[in-house]
Amino acid sequence: MSDLEKRASRSGSQSQVEDVNNNILAQADAPINYDSDGIKGIVRSPYVLGAALLASFGGFSFGYDQGVISIILVMPQFHEWFPETAPSGPRYGFYTGFMTGMLEFGAFIGCLFLPYLADKISRKWALTIATFFFCVGAIVQTAAHNYGTLVAGRTIGGVGVGTLAMGAPLYISEIAPPNLRGSLLVLESISIVIGAIIAYWITFATRHMDGEWAFRLPFALQMAPALMVGLGIHFFPFSPRWLAMVGRDEDSLGSLTKLRRVPPTDERVQAEWKGILSEVRFQQAMLAREHPSSNAFTAELNQWADLFKPRYLRRTIIALGIPFFQQFSGINAFVYYAPTFFAALGQKGDMPLILSGMVNICQLVAGIPTFLFLDQVGRRKLAIGGGFAMAVPHLIMAGVVGKFSSSWDEHPAMGWFGVALIYIYVLCYATSYGPLAWTLPAEVFPNSKRAKGVGAATAMIWLANFIIGVCVPEMVIKLGWGTYLFFGLFCVAAGVFSFFLVPETAHKSLEQISELFGDNSVVEEQDIRRRIIEEVWTDPKYNSVTVSRA
Repeated sequence: MSDLEKRASRSGSQSQVEDVNNNILAQADAPINYDSDGIKGIVRSPYVLGAALLASFGGFSFGYDQGVISIILVMPQFHEWFPETAPSGPRYGFYTGFMTGMLEFGAFIGCLFLPYLADKISRKWALTIATFFFCVGAIVQTAAHNYGTLVAGRTIGGVGVGTLAMGAPLYISEIAPPNLRGSLLVLESISIVIGAIIAYWITFATRHMDGEWAFRLPFALQMAPALMVGLGIHFFPFSPRWLAMVGRDEDSLGSLTKLRRVPPTDERVQAEWKGILSEVRFQQAMLAREHPSSNAFTAELNQWADLFKPRYLRRTIIALGIPFFQQFSGINAFVYYAPTFFAALGQKGDMPLILSGMVNICQLVAGIPTFLFLDQVGRRKLAIGGGFAMAVPHLIMAGVVGKFSSSWDEHPAMGWFGVALIYIYVLCYATSYGPLAWTLPAEVFPNSKRAKGVGAATAMIWLANFIIGVCVPEMVIKLGWGTYLFFGLFCVAAGVFSFFLVPETAHKSLEQISELFGDNSVVEEQDIRRRIIEEVWTDPKYNSVTVSRA
């Protein structure tokens, strides 16, 4: 054979290899659809829907714990047992805020431990442990006979809340079919609001009960949905991704076939399984590449520290900034203390309580279409426009309260105008920063940093929530109209922050998002990812199907 023929032969062989590799990559990146998208597909996936609904009760528990405190704080029966929280108390504002906010501080602690716990013992057992903390906290709150015990119960329960609020969407995202993942994750957000609504109206009803059970019963009832999660989750499979992470590859395929209700030889389940294996191998390769000599504990710390390296810093600022501004726009001030705000606008009798109950309903009504059309509108427009839109009712309210706060009886129409402004703010929030704080952090990071980035963003939500919960009662007492000015200025700052820092991530690939941040981190990662995909898809042991039910 001549040299020319040899070169032609080698060239032909290389071309064939490239064609095979390109074909493998095309298969790996092809969309996987088991059924229709949207509601029709969800209804036709009853097993996954059942698991997702059950897990979303973690969000329900979170919402319940937020909503339950609002009316309890104004119950005379509660003040008799805990005089520190009575308006006549010398440090009423601080004691009320501290007791309310310690739930969020506990949640901040809980969400820091969840990623490690979920990786170590599985998503299912992490949710069960979260339920244990939640129920212990609920029991302590229900049985508390002094202020210190009540605060301890709120803190312990908060650890469970923070773990449930992060663990439930993690489990849902890993069991859901790719084409239904977004729709099923919406269940978590909707469950949070529904939990807050139900808790509010339960306490609205029990406030007429004589004695301590007016507030102890709502505290006790919060255990029911949490117990459903902690016990019921064990009737469903382990996360296929977690099984792959701990080296149980065959069990991973078994879990996936059970969830998808198809045989293990089905091309779609094979493609999804190999995609999971490839992603797990990729994450392990990136960790070994960036921190080759670290032990497990040091590697965990180093991965958090990576977020603040120059190449990721702008991404981290956005991922922390949007959740920070979400909370400092004032939403949970109204969720926790709405009766106080409405009473301060001259509303009397049961009207402050009725108006307060509408706040979360308003969030629910405005939030559902936002989740459906978020991709069409885009993130950047909502971040900029939402910030300035939320500022307008706050700043107008500052002027209204400043002028009429001492004469609401003479100007009842202005009091109702103030009520309308609060609802306008809630609508603006629910259509912008409500979903953005959960969406943007997951989009701005490359694959290898996403888990830690989202964890940091969630921790920021809880930490900022804690600050708001503690400070707002004192702010209302000492600043009055200045409270609205405070929130309004932070909303303006959110709009300015987003104008200069937040890019548009909707309809963009990870490579395109990487270009927006002026780095090639995703390009580097994609080279490693391609190599791993080729290894997994061509490995004979992953092409001979053996299944173990997990």
